[in-house]
Amino acid sequence: MSDTMREKVQRHYGEAAREAAAAADTAPAASCCAGTPSCCGTPQAVDPVSRDLYESDELQGLPPAAVAASLGCGNPTALAELSPGEVVLDLGSGGGIDVLLSARRVGPTGKAYGVDMTDEMLDLARANQRRAGVENAEFLRGTIEDVPLPDQSVDVVISNCVINLSTDKDAVLREAFRVLRPGGRFAVSDVVFQGDLALVPNEVLESAEAWAGCIAGALVDDDYRRRLAAAGFVDVAIEVTRVYDELAQKCADVVLPDGVRLVSAFVRGRRPH
Repeated sequence: MSDTMREKVQRHYGEAAREAAAAADTAPAASCCAGTPSCCGTPQAVDPVSRDLYESDELQGLPPAAVAASLGCGNPTALAELSPGEVVLDLGSGGGIDVLLSARRVGPTGKAYGVDMTDEMLDLARANQRRAGVENAEFLRGTIEDVPLPDQSVDVVISNCVINLSTDKDAVLREAFRVLRPGGRFAVSDVVFQGDLALVPNEVLESAEAWAGCIAGALVDDDYRRRLAAAGFVDVAIEVTRVYDELAQKCADVVLPDGVRLVSAFVRGRRPH
């Protein structure tokens, strides 16, 4: 990611962390989107991206600030089918909700790591971990293009609406492949385009606001598949989970042309044995 874009994304999500912490201090979280910053960075009662991603029983026992800071577009912890004893890495862990949920699923014999580049989010995530009393989790400062973990050290890589923010997605996918053990799984939720991206105006693709809001950084689904294969992954699949007909206009004040749509998807791959 270029330094300029990285700094803008850091500022955007640093402010989101502060807003989430403030929202959690003033009201209990009724859902994963109530009163929180959306993917567009604006507090909303109904967020088209992050609403209704988690079941109520999943949120039981989580600190309100962890729920308030949920800025994802899916629930990779459930879709990845985590098992006891596995080691999980969350790329761009934010306020920590997916790491804490993963730690629950893998149990005391497993481990959940989160990597994030934003100090405010790391501070919030670590505070949420202490409040939740979760011991088998660890939050690391770093970038998703240069993960601070050794080769073949994790069983599952997850992420939630973060890879689209990187300007060097090939580096992200190579790092995910590197840290996975043979047979390890890539199981992320992400925002992707479907259709001909050439029809999307250049001002959208170049907009820093749109990048930070999860739009301009999104790959076309076929391109995502090709990049995963080039990184070495097999059994690649992309499953659409939601379609956002109005999100581009809401976040970046643009209307996508006919034949192009923005969706959230569950993106899968596997490192061969």
